[in-house]
Amino acid sequence: MTALGLLIIRLVIGLLFIGHGAQKLFGWFGGYGPKGTGGWMESVGIKPGVLMAVLAGLMELVGGALFALGFLTPLAAALLVLTMLGAIVKVHARNGLWSTADGIEYPLVLLVVLIGVAMIGAGTYSLDFLLQ
Repeated sequence: MTALGLLIIRLVIGLLFIGHGAQKLFGWFGGYGPKGTGGWMESVGIKPGVLMAVLAGLMELVGGALFALGFLTPLAAALLVLTMLGAIVKVHARNGLWSTADGIEYPLVLLVVLIGVAMIGAGTYSLDFLLQ
């Protein structure tokens, strides 16, 4: 059951990050693409905006795919933790804890799940396990 639980966590979290990366990179799923996301990033002090949008999008897309597959899980988690730390510091920290006020609650939960899975391991239903 533990392996199945880890698989569910990895798939949901990983696929959501893939979606966020696709929003930034391609404008899919209601996203704004590199130019729109980059403009917003510049407005919150993240410069150069378009480059940072592309880098964040790549980190989310690649990290999310690796995390979902359970492949190079510590690296996948590190890529995604970095994006969540950036989101917390640059966007959410000034709003406090609760997500109802756009605070750090949601990115913090994601960050903790990523670190937890990286520390536990991806489980037996993962490429990491198969390639041992």
